[in-house]
Amino acid sequence: MTNIASPMKIVVVGHVDHGKSTLVGRILNETGALPEGKVEYLKEVCDKRGMPFEWAFVMDALQAERDQGITIDTAQIRFRTQARPYVIIDAPGHKEFLKNMITGAASAEAAVLVIDAHEGVQEQSRRHGYLLHLLGLRQIAVAVNKMDLVNFDQARFEVVKAEIVAYLNSIGVEPTYVVPVAARSGANISSKAAETPWYTGPSVLEALDRFEPAKAATDLPLRFPVQDVYKFDERRIIAGRIESGRIKVGDTLVFAPSGKSARIATIESWGGNHIAAVAAGAGQSVGVTLDEQIFVERGQVASLIESTPSLSHSVKARLFWLGREALKVGSRYKLKLATAEYAVEVTAIERVIDVEDLANHQGAEVGRNAVAEVVFRSKAPISHDSFIVNPRLGRFVLVEGYDIVGGGVIAEADAARQEHKSTNITFVDHKVNFDTRSLGNGHRGGVVWLTGLSGSGKSTIAMEVERQLFLKGWQVSVLDGDNVRHGLCSDLGFSPEDRAENIRRVGEVSHLFAQAGVLVLTAFISPYRGDRDRVRAIDPELFHEIHVATGLDECERRDPKGLYKKARAGQIPEFTGISAPYEEPIVPELSVITDGQTIEESVAEVLRYIEETFSLSAREQAVGWGL
Repeated sequence: MTNIASPMKIVVVGHVDHGKSTLVGRILNETGALPEGKVEYLKEVCDKRGMPFEWAFVMDALQAERDQGITIDTAQIRFRTQARPYVIIDAPGHKEFLKNMITGAASAEAAVLVIDAHEGVQEQSRRHGYLLHLLGLRQIAVAVNKMDLVNFDQARFEVVKAEIVAYLNSIGVEPTYVVPVAARSGANISSKAAETPWYTGPSVLEALDRFEPAKAATDLPLRFPVQDVYKFDERRIIAGRIESGRIKVGDTLVFAPSGKSARIATIESWGGNHIAAVAAGAGQSVGVTLDEQIFVERGQVASLIESTPSLSHSVKARLFWLGREALKVGSRYKLKLATAEYAVEVTAIERVIDVEDLANHQGAEVGRNAVAEVVFRSKAPISHDSFIVNPRLGRFVLVEGYDIVGGGVIAEADAARQEHKSTNITFVDHKVNFDTRSLGNGHRGGVVWLTGLSGSGKSTIAMEVERQLFLKGWQVSVLDGDNVRHGLCSDLGFSPEDRAENIRRVGEVSHLFAQAGVLVLTAFISPYRGDRDRVRAIDPELFHEIHVATGLDECERRDPKGLYKKARAGQIPEFTGISAPYEEPIVPELSVITDGQTIEESVAEVLRYIEETFSLSAREQAVGWGL
């Protein structure tokens, strides 16, 4: 049921002079939203100036706009159909004012993209469509305007429609409706026009009414970022603002990224009355006490067990850059998301969009006022949602020093989620801790994760590294992809889901060994970046990723098991590199380029990294033993 008290926000965009403001003016007139006498007044003003009346003048709030004939600022005007109320945002189309357009579009739930039937799809039209995609808008109606200039010709409409639909599809957007209109005369604005008997779809207003409103914050999964933890008398009160969802006494909260959980004992109120509540929802600032004393700190995010946020060390984001200095690969910033702060590094700049003209290109840096698709990496796992799924935990700001230098939204949420299907379980502490084991062994435990294509040399390198470390007295073992599928993972196939479960199991076992002081070498294709990030998230300090970066051609030339030949013949479905993807690490701890070097040289490179990273120095050992 639509919440009539909450208007839907629609943004109207398009190339300059394609008739956006005229369309909006007509909509306001058709819905009775204009003040009485407004149109007559504007017509009188136009007569005095000796200029023809334009419906666009209804929206043009600035005198400069009437003089120049272009929309400079965004304007928000309310109107209502029989279905619900709206806030419609008329956004600038001229390239000099695209920053204002971004401001308007960022808060919209749906969009209308206006295309001139006579001029057709312009470069600016494509750029506006791309920006709507960047902002995460998925409900887009295309109004092919000025049909009166082409005599309501169906063939011309179909040409324009095919062109804009093809472009939007190419960037992953499926326009909801494409409507032929003549905003000047009102054709197909509020009802079907006699001039287009060949068109059977909805009018513009009918299309708007068919859009789905955004979910209310209370209907989204619970996201309760921890602001602080206070201690009063015997109570430890966890305080924060509920960003989305609801809570009630008795709910089990799971705290990300720690994964610890406990039930809500009370929901505390603020003020002098001290009347405890039994439930609370999105938008409320509350304090809760738990039925057991677990460690919780600022920045953690509480959720319900059935709908936890994503956890990832890498996030792909759509960023609006405001810094004076350009953002570059390797730059480091503080990313603030809800109440948490993460030290992040820019690991990739996938696309840059210049806000002045929305030109789309690849680049090594992002200049001031540009928009970009960027990948950030954090040592600590980031608790987040995709902005499209839940904006409350999907938007962030970047800080450098004490200045905000950018803001954006998370474009993709990783598949790595906290899953807690077992209940009534408790962690059991060992009597011998990690540091004591390291002293006894003379080296730290850890997980050295070798990833690469089949035939890249992962197992060969891992087995020889194991042998040489063992001869030096190390506690070391190899988990190999083929070997674990004979036992631990014998029930799994090679679908993406089974591959993910295979890596999850190996990751858990590897970290158990590492915590016991063993250096674990793993040799797995592990083709999906998200699966490897999930293993890293178990204990980021113990995980070290090594990319055995042998090219596909060389791996296929080697083909030690004859698998590529079978895959090419169609005998092995879902084979990585042939019929299934391999996602290379973005910033591995070490990349071993095996092409052009011997096995011995590759082994020496890995050994050198391991000994430098995991060996205890003489001083560390002396301090550890109290010498």
